[in-house]
Amino acid sequence: MSNIKLFESKQVRSEWNEKEQKWYFSVQDVVEILTDSSDVKQYIKKMLSRDEQLKSNWGTICTLVEMEAADGKRRKVQAADTKGLLRIIQSIPSPKAEPFKLWLAQVGSDRLDEIENPELAAQRTRELYKLKGYPDDWIEKRMRSIAIREELTEEWKNRGVKEQKEYAILTAEISKAAFGLTPSQYKKLKGLKSQNLRDHMNDLELIFSMLGEASTTAIVKTRNPKGFVENQAAAKQGGSVAGKARRDLEFKTGQKVVSSENYLPATKKSKQLNKGKRNKF
Repeated sequence: MSNIKLFESKQVRSEWNEKEQKWYFSVQDVVEILTDSSDVKQYIKKMLSRDEQLKSNWGTICTLVEMEAADGKRRKVQAADTKGLLRIIQSIPSPKAEPFKLWLAQVGSDRLDEIENPELAAQRTRELYKLKGYPDDWIEKRMRSIAIREELTEEWKNRGVKEQKEYAILTAEISKAAFGLTPSQYKKLKGLKSQNLRDHMNDLELIFSMLGEASTTAIVKTRNPKGFVENQAAAKQGGSVAGKARRDLEFKTGQKVVSSENYLPATKKSKQLNKGKRNKF
């Protein structure tokens, strides 16, 4: 996906960074759309002169990413991830930028409310899944999977697993043992990029995912592993419990648990299908 639709019929170029698992967006495209400026580079220069804090962090917020230009050639342009892009939008005094600023204010307000009352976070999550069209029974499984995940990460945190990178490695160990796939391989199978993998699992996939993490939590609590290496061994063991149960079910039903199906909107699925057809010729 080389560009995405953000504003009415106008396009903002974007590139997916597989390593970082995030989208990067063309800063020039966004500024041009929100300001209607005929000289975007000059506008950005003036914007930075008005916002010293943004100027001092510009090198951190923006990075050069190769994207397709109007002439079809690929060139490096200034790009920012979602967080950086929203920070830039805050400094644009344009009526078109106001809806984004109001949205950011609402998100901040909601987050403070959730810190004060954690039940609100769960309630909002349920509402979001319903708006996306998920069935109620799936939503309850997904909410339970979130709770199981949080319990596991808390146990890891209490036993010396601190860095997000280590969490990702341990999660991959559970997934490999449970499904025979790492999360990145699983997402590729389902045709996902920035989407949350578990939001695209069916009932059985969610159940075995929960079993792998719940089993790991039980092993961690009873054996009390310390540090990353010991917890890595526990993660493999917990995932193996789910893996064995999955293989037993597959043997008895003759059907695979792991599925390439997802909950992407029909339009995205159609684009992926057409792209796949083009790639065959």
